[in-house]
Amino acid sequence: MTFNRVRTTAVLALLAALLLPVSLWAASDGDSAPDPVTILKDYLQGLNSLSADFRQITLMSGAQGEQSFESAGRLYLHRPGRFRWEYDTPSEQLIIADGKRVYLQDTELDQVSHRSQKAALEGTPAQLLVSDAPVETFFVLRPLERNDGRAWVELEPKSKDSQVVRLRIGFRDAQLDTLLMEDRFGQLTRFIFTNIQRNPSLDDTLFEFKQSTGGDFLQMD
Repeated sequence: MTFNRVRTTAVLALLAALLLPVSLWAASDGDSAPDPVTILKDYLQGLNSLSADFRQITLMSGAQGEQSFESAGRLYLHRPGRFRWEYDTPSEQLIIADGKRVYLQDTELDQVSHRSQKAALEGTPAQLLVSDAPVETFFVLRPLERNDGRAWVELEPKSKDSQVVRLRIGFRDAQLDTLLMEDRFGQLTRFIFTNIQRNPSLDDTLFEFKQSTGGDFLQMD
């Protein structure tokens, strides 16, 4: 099990952090919609923790044509530096970042792999989660015009080593409508979040990995 899966999952945590509540839009003055880039930066500045249920849909093109893969679970985030991903379907997996190391537990394989958090996340958009630095440190931000009834903002990673080519977030009627991630492997992933809580109080034990007896415990660095 490589840490590519960990990196991709960390990106999903970033996407969860970008869920903008309606109240941020409603607070603007006048009839014109506020700049999505400004809203994004303001929201991240005040984001300390987050929890949500998620559904992940990935489209892949290959020799057998276009294929669709779905997974679902729940995430928890505590900035800076800690997150927890619980995949329920199609198989159970647990990913925990405790501020120092990232652990990936695959129940089906009875295997845990772990690596230093700095090495696992370096060069990925997930750095935005574990750092208090401004969003512009890691991304080029630009509003998009598509004339499809949505307000769009695009985030392009500055790191040349990033697996992600771009993130695009679309809003309709002052609510998040579409969130897309395009990676260097030609995959397009859509994210749907429900039961979102922004800045909830989270127990520290959520971000502590407890090794069980048996199975493989693989250190990747």
